[in-house]
Amino acid sequence: MRLNILLIGVSLVSLGAPALAQDAPSGRQDVPSPGAKTAAPTTTLQDALAQAYATNPDLQGQRANQRANDENVPIARSQGLPGFNATGSANDSLYNTASNPLTPTRQAQLGLNLSQPIYNGGRIRNSVRAAEVRVNAGRANLRGTEADIFTQTVTAYLNVIRDESIVRLNQENVHVLEVNLQATRDRFQVGDLTRTDVAQSEARLALAQAQLRNAEAQLIGSRETYIRVVGTPPGVLAPPPPLPNLPEDVQTAEQVALANNPFLEAAQLSRDATRYDTRVAQAGRLPQVSLGAGGNYTNYLGSIGSVGGISSGVPNATTNATLGVQVTLPLFQAGRPAAQVRQAQAREGAAIEQVTLTERGVIAQARSAYAAYQASLRVIESSRTAVQANQLSLEGVRAENSVGTRTILDILNAEQELLNSQVQYVTAERDAYVAGFTLLAAMGRAQAKDLNFDSRLLYDPSVNYKRVRNRINDWRDDKTPQPVASSTRSTPPQSAQVVGAPLDPTLQRSVDSTRPNP
Repeated sequence: MRLNILLIGVSLVSLGAPALAQDAPSGRQDVPSPGAKTAAPTTTLQDALAQAYATNPDLQGQRANQRANDENVPIARSQGLPGFNATGSANDSLYNTASNPLTPTRQAQLGLNLSQPIYNGGRIRNSVRAAEVRVNAGRANLRGTEADIFTQTVTAYLNVIRDESIVRLNQENVHVLEVNLQATRDRFQVGDLTRTDVAQSEARLALAQAQLRNAEAQLIGSRETYIRVVGTPPGVLAPPPPLPNLPEDVQTAEQVALANNPFLEAAQLSRDATRYDTRVAQAGRLPQVSLGAGGNYTNYLGSIGSVGGISSGVPNATTNATLGVQVTLPLFQAGRPAAQVRQAQAREGAAIEQVTLTERGVIAQARSAYAAYQASLRVIESSRTAVQANQLSLEGVRAENSVGTRTILDILNAEQELLNSQVQYVTAERDAYVAGFTLLAAMGRAQAKDLNFDSRLLYDPSVNYKRVRNRINDWRDDKTPQPVASSTRSTPPQSAQVVGAPLDPTLQRSVDSTRPNP
């Protein structure tokens, strides 16, 4: 059975799944009447994913890191481009015992120098290649981060739906037990039941109230987690759509994951980049050739005097220009180049092992997610059967109690078993959807381009790379960074209120029933 034919929430809808309000005050909530209407959804899973894609700070930070990674390419390229600089100086001699009338006492100098690397053993070329490969690795990591954020969003979304259903079930249970306790007390007053029956009803109600408090706390936590991931309160959540393109078997899942997982691709590209790093280190033992050109203008500021009233003939200003080639041949560097090469090789070895480690993780994630998904489907079927059986069991126990063959405790136990199976049912549906989406993420099929986003909303990291790759202007900065992710300070604290129609009409009748006093 494939998850693309499983629409999560179908079973809840068949039970009258509640729509859930978020803006009610916290505290214990009254159980809505059986005729309460279900509110229309205000948020879909696609809305939540789009909101997280646009405002999640983790994803925005990864995009900023990738833009910083893009700059390594022009930084590496700059080492092979011409360098041009100007120098200037001015000085005045205050005291010099060796001076004579022909010695200038003031001097101003201006120089211009141009240098161009000609050959450096491939260091610059390999540095550029390493930077370019790391840009591609960063893009793969960015795609992986997108998938992680989407998985967190789906998990938070389904957790809210699950916990709202669990709270609603527990509210119904408390409501039924309150009615039952009152009926039990009334029958005790007329001598139809014993004090033991009343105590059992009281104990079960107290336990149900404690379970409801725990369920409400978990719901509040799930809603707050949703705000942390998505950036806004959940509102009334619609059932999520079916998941497409899930594999038929675990072997297919594993093969697709190994071919498309973005983190594995990033690890492989990072390994390739370290090979260029080794070549860069090896270039430190090779000759370096550069071309240099320069010019100097010197002015003595009229400080050259005359001898016996006759001009010395020394000009007060001079100009010169030079052009030359510089060759550097390393002969002995105390083992530094070899140490750098060994260091680069060790890092290359670490990168190779990182690929294997990442590959292992991808295989394990794909297999475990597939297994979890399949197991959840089976739990759904079993839980559905259990719910139906427990509904029949509860009706039967009630009927048998009416003729005196069952006790109040039997009814309470049957009601508790029904509640447990219903909770297990909605939990299994959540687990199946989350496991299916996790499997898609492991297979590289849970990125923005796979989720039918408007193409105008997609973030393209290549745009920034193309913008900065060939920049050579020393003064062309970007604007001061401003926050992009939305703050959640203004969001209200979440409550545990749920509003909607009953999940199970069976529980709307008292678990106790009146029978004639024997």
